[in-house]
Amino acid sequence: MQQPTSVSKHKHIVLTSHPGRSGAKPIPIRWGERDPLQRGPIIGTLGNAAHRNVIGTHSGSYAVYRALAIASGSLQSDHRADLTNTAPVVQIGPYPSWFAPQKIVSLDPFGAMVEEAYAEYYEQGYDIRPTIAITKAHITLPELQDCIAKGRLQIDGEILKSNGSLVVTKAAIDPVWYLPGIAQRLGVQESDLRRILFQQTGGMFPELVTRPDLQAFLPPIGGTTVYIIGDVADITDPNKPLAVRVHDECNGSDVFGSDICTCRPYLVHGIEVCIQTAQAGGAGAIVYLRKEGRALGEVTKFLVYNARKRQEGGDRADSYFTRTECVAGVQDMRCQELMPDILHWLGITRIDRLVSMSDMKYNAIVNSGIEVIERIPIPEDWIPEDAQVEIAAKKAAGYYTPDIVPDAAMLAEIKGRNLAD
Repeated sequence: MQQPTSVSKHKHIVLTSHPGRSGAKPIPIRWGERDPLQRGPIIGTLGNAAHRNVIGTHSGSYAVYRALAIASGSLQSDHRADLTNTAPVVQIGPYPSWFAPQKIVSLDPFGAMVEEAYAEYYEQGYDIRPTIAITKAHITLPELQDCIAKGRLQIDGEILKSNGSLVVTKAAIDPVWYLPGIAQRLGVQESDLRRILFQQTGGMFPELVTRPDLQAFLPPIGGTTVYIIGDVADITDPNKPLAVRVHDECNGSDVFGSDICTCRPYLVHGIEVCIQTAQAGGAGAIVYLRKEGRALGEVTKFLVYNARKRQEGGDRADSYFTRTECVAGVQDMRCQELMPDILHWLGITRIDRLVSMSDMKYNAIVNSGIEVIERIPIPEDWIPEDAQVEIAAKKAAGYYTPDIVPDAAMLAEIKGRNLAD
């Protein structure tokens, strides 16, 4: 087989081992169209190469596990998903933001309704997979039980059940990148974006540079989960308050309770504020993104932990980000520019209570056109002792910390405003 030519630093790249396909063209994707049929389905199937109209394949990082299951003989390579009774339990959208190409570029807004929207394509044998699933659940956290015991949260039988469990609507979203929109969002040329994605993934996706006609990419990365507290319809009601916590994954703290950072305490505080806001007549949304260790990964994060604690003078706020840069080359790789897409998918235009002290998140949200009324920091008594270094470092680096934390009186004001409306 003829080997590909070397990749240069210039825009024009030629790979001779992957010639363009001839024959029928795949269904085009017209990003931003209102009619899902006009927009076109996202087809990452491996069963029929002629049907594929995206780069990559479904399931994100789990595609590799699928390959192992096929290799081991436990999964048939031609398996087609039976989507009977898998439709969303509640409908989200469509909203005007779905049809503004600049608002959503990193997910498919129609991803939860493909079986209905593309029924005629299913009848023709197209293998179209949902990229969004919506269901309901009860979640139980020991910290919420403590909030109930201390009187900060009230059992109401609908949002908080008598056993202290929280009723939520939750959505799982796999990434779907519209490359022209991603490039515009980042302020780079699409050709440069494609080349760098190709190079920095070790040439995993040759179509990035051989198929400019394919404009959507299913990247092999983690997705996003949204937990909605209260009535889903209230999220977009301008007369009802909305609380939001945008939270980036931290396995060590979120799951195992590591005390070197404030991630789980802040996550739980965000849930508490969302419950309070929902019980005051509004709604709350927790957006959980798989961006472990500021998108640097756990290995890098743990290396940085060691470097911080072993330096002369021990762990210090003034070297908190410096040690990260020494290991990773950058303080943060989360690319918050893409984060607001999930908020636009939810139809959010205003957030009354943003539970965050991060300027990066705040700026990304307001720059995307969403109004933020108030920002809420983590209460001082929720910060673990070993995490004081993190808080001091973030404050020194310019993270915003409001002077006033909303209290019961402010909640009562919000509730009163809602009742008046």
